[in-house]
Amino acid sequence: MPSTSAAAHRLVIVPGNGGGDVTQANWYGWAQRSLASLPGIEEVLLQNMPDPYTARESIWLPFMKDKLKCDASTIIIGHSSGAEAAMRFAETNRVAGLVLVSACVTDLGNANERASGYYSRPWGWERIKNNAGFVIQFGSSDDPFIPWNEHQAVHEGTGSELYASDSEGHYMTVDFPLLKKVLGAKLSGDPGKKKEMD
Repeated sequence: MPSTSAAAHRLVIVPGNGGGDVTQANWYGWAQRSLASLPGIEEVLLQNMPDPYTARESIWLPFMKDKLKCDASTIIIGHSSGAEAAMRFAETNRVAGLVLVSACVTDLGNANERASGYYSRPWGWERIKNNAGFVIQFGSSDDPFIPWNEHQAVHEGTGSELYASDSEGHYMTVDFPLLKKVLGAKLSGDPGKKKEMD
């Protein structure tokens, strides 16, 4: 696996699908500003994505590779559709780590999600585990869009360090202090601790 102890890492935030300026959406802008102070971070990149509503894999993954320059020194922080994009990216590319927020494994019966292409084939869990230096996951049992069994399937497939909540919904808040705390501990070399559901 790629090592998390390399001299410097880039953080790339891949948002969920939707419209508008991603720096003003959810906790993304906060994370871009706040996570820059973490140890060993040389850049935190957040950009508006092409095809923002459907978030097609065929468009997002090349953009992540060619424009966002995701590579073996990159930690990808993906939220919702961005988490699925991060997992699919790691099937065929080495990354320093994945942080998955509100991730799922099926289209949940939603036609727009189905059109994205992420759910068209089985997930390559072993390839993801082999290509990612670590996988951290945040999921909440009160997510209005994603049932808990979907979060659990991601956890079981990736072997993630799962930080489970029963009160964060789809993680659409303006800040995300636990993200900074957990990622900071990981980058500092502190052992991750799984936060169980209450």
